[in-house]
Amino acid sequence: MRLDKTLYSALCLLVAGNFAAKAQDVKPPEKTVSEEIEVVRPYKPVLAEAVKLRRSPDLNNVATYKAKFNYVITDRKLELNSDIQKLQAQRLADEKAAQLVNNYVKGGIGSLSTILAEAYVGTDKDQALQAGAFFRHFSQEGKLNKQNDNEQQLSVFGRSIGEKVTLNGRINYQRHGLFFYGIDGLNPTLNPDPARQVFNFFELEGEVINKYTPDENALSYAAKVNAYTFSDKFDAREQTVTLTGYMNKRISSFNLGLAAAAELGKTKDLNTSFSNNLLRLNPYIKLQASGVKITAGVNMVQEFGDKSKTRIFPAVTADFTLIPEFLQVFGEVKGDVNRNTLKSFTDENPFLNANINLQNTVEKISISAGIKGTGGPGFGYKARFYSKKITDMPLFVNNFENFNKFDVIYDFGNMKLLGLEGELSVQVSDALKWTGKLNIEDYKPAVEKESFFKPQLRVTSNLMYAYNNKLTFNASLAVQGDSKAKIYSVNPQIQPHVYLPTPDYSQETYVNVKGFADLGVGADYKINNKFGAFIKANNLLNTKYSRFLYYPNNGFNIFGGVSYSF
Repeated sequence: MRLDKTLYSALCLLVAGNFAAKAQDVKPPEKTVSEEIEVVRPYKPVLAEAVKLRRSPDLNNVATYKAKFNYVITDRKLELNSDIQKLQAQRLADEKAAQLVNNYVKGGIGSLSTILAEAYVGTDKDQALQAGAFFRHFSQEGKLNKQNDNEQQLSVFGRSIGEKVTLNGRINYQRHGLFFYGIDGLNPTLNPDPARQVFNFFELEGEVINKYTPDENALSYAAKVNAYTFSDKFDAREQTVTLTGYMNKRISSFNLGLAAAAELGKTKDLNTSFSNNLLRLNPYIKLQASGVKITAGVNMVQEFGDKSKTRIFPAVTADFTLIPEFLQVFGEVKGDVNRNTLKSFTDENPFLNANINLQNTVEKISISAGIKGTGGPGFGYKARFYSKKITDMPLFVNNFENFNKFDVIYDFGNMKLLGLEGELSVQVSDALKWTGKLNIEDYKPAVEKESFFKPQLRVTSNLMYAYNNKLTFNASLAVQGDSKAKIYSVNPQIQPHVYLPTPDYSQETYVNVKGFADLGVGADYKINNKFGAFIKANNLLNTKYSRFLYYPNNGFNIFGGVSYSF
């Protein structure tokens, strides 16, 4: 062992000496090179002796560890975000509510002793309750003897809007005072002291209407009662009660309905008395689809009282939309019985005689068709053609003994009427509005030669122009064509106020009542939020005309005044 170590050491020394000899025997290099060599040997990790666990695992422990979790489920609607979402506009600040003015008073004076007084009082803004009262007085005195006219009106109304129905009520009183100032230009002394006439009209009205519901199968209904009493200075009295009802059931695109009305009235004068009652039933079926509205039904009318008669008329209407909002075509076929009353006659001609003969007028058939629609923002139009066959049409004629009072006669038989009606409405802006209406009618009397005081041409027009926020101008135009009047040379009555069914042309003359054009202008000026001023001029052209024979209207007149709102 020692020998081996000695040999191993000798060999190592020999090898090291040989390397040292070679290192000392160095030849000078031909070229100098400077290098740095770094020798890194591989890393050899050294692990410590493992420490073994001398304990075996417990194979009988099979318990499973369960972690506890808390879940919070959010109830959210699944949204499909594949579409482009709309941009949401930023909400503007709430606009300050406008301060409403519910009440006003107005007063004015002018030429021809004109006096105007007007007032309106209403409740404040309320979604469920509305009430108000209105009063008006207007009087004027013309240049002729007792060419005086005065009117008063007082109305009170109320409305209650509930969850299911709306209730309306109204009380109305009207008074009209005038004189029979009619004058014959050929005999101006025939009426030296015109008689005075006063009409009094008192009316009560109540109505109930169910509120609209979008339910397709909803039942809608309405009912109204109206009662009035009318009297004049010469003992004429008239009482009328009118009951109307309406019921409609919607079934998809169809409507089944029934309209009914009962008019019960009695008119009594010094020497006459007339009981005139009507009962109407109008069952119908209505189809309302896209662009189409058709109503088909019948109008059953029962006359009872002093005269009794049952009549049945068609009641058909149709409306077709050809171009939405621009062009509609409509048509109608109907018939009815018109109940003539003293109130309706005096509204048209206040210079009525006493003991008027009353009877109903029958509109046997009425056919009309036309177009209507809009031509763009602010432009609307309507035009229709109509044809009527009317039995016992009432006409006014001057009384034989009192030329300045009018009786009522009837064109016994079937009178035919052809007419054309047109309406236009133009609103250029909020500052400029114009409306116009035209009626052209051709009467073909049954037994009379003319339809007295029925002009063939009538035109009405209204214009409003707001110059600024304070000053507003307005104008109106009324045009009426010529008409005819009848004058008796002998008394045609077989008994007081009862005329022969067939006129005697040899005892009659006809007078032309010249047509006219009445132009009126006015202006309103707003001084401030409370006060305002107005002015109005009538018959600006100073046209001398008469609507009824021997009764010329007032010429040019002007009046103005102030108003106060609160």
